[in-house]
Amino acid sequence: MKSRIPVILLACGSFNPTTNMHMRLFELARDHLHQTGRYQVIEGIMSPVNDNYGKKGLVSARHRVAMAKLALETSDWIRVDPWESEQETWTETVKVLRHHYNESLRVFQSKEFMRNKHPTERSTGESLSCQQPVLPELKLLCGADFLQTFKTPNLWKEEDIKEIVEKFGLVCISRAGSDPSQYIQESDLLTKFQHNIFLVKEWIQNEISATQIRSALCRGLSVKYLIPDSVIAYIAHHNIYTEESERKNEGDFLQPLKLHNTTINPLSD
Repeated sequence: MKSRIPVILLACGSFNPTTNMHMRLFELARDHLHQTGRYQVIEGIMSPVNDNYGKKGLVSARHRVAMAKLALETSDWIRVDPWESEQETWTETVKVLRHHYNESLRVFQSKEFMRNKHPTERSTGESLSCQQPVLPELKLLCGADFLQTFKTPNLWKEEDIKEIVEKFGLVCISRAGSDPSQYIQESDLLTKFQHNIFLVKEWIQNEISATQIRSALCRGLSVKYLIPDSVIAYIAHHNIYTEESERKNEGDFLQPLKLHNTTINPLSD
């Protein structure tokens, strides 16, 4: 029987705050990849963006990482990783992917070394299955509208998009009103590597938006059952989302656009 390919799912984003929808993306993606019969999802990683990304209303990474940790306490396979948020400045998504891929290889090689070091501790079946170890793959998990951002002038480098879809691959969860297949067909590059783009239909529409969550919190409205209770308690304790916090980076450009000296209007939140 052919071994399934181990896969790690990486989601990069603001997570401002982490919502139930963010966590559902991982579950939907894992189900889809398992149903292909080719993959075995072994881990999910949530990577909050660096504070210097410049997005409107983006609160401190310290709080966003803490909220993600609280939200993921009920998951036995998804974790938050602070590496991206702890860098001195904003880091391109492709570099974040490279980092986590190299980390996964390091862990994999370490495990293989220990297996080879203690071969007598394995059963015959395990020994046979380990003769040809299957290297893990890392795939970028995103909402389907993520594909549309590839068309935004100066937001992405063409070579970065190519590396992401060719070397790593995407798992895109559809949202109401979005047509990810259209975004692929409109791009020669995405069409070329569409075999490495997995489109997942969300069978229960869930339009929870972090922007709407913040808006509700600023108005003193309940967000119970939209985000975990532990996150709600953390937000209240630290008084994180206010009218003042929503004005942070207002009118500013996103860091990748600044780097390209663009003069187009800032992206909406």
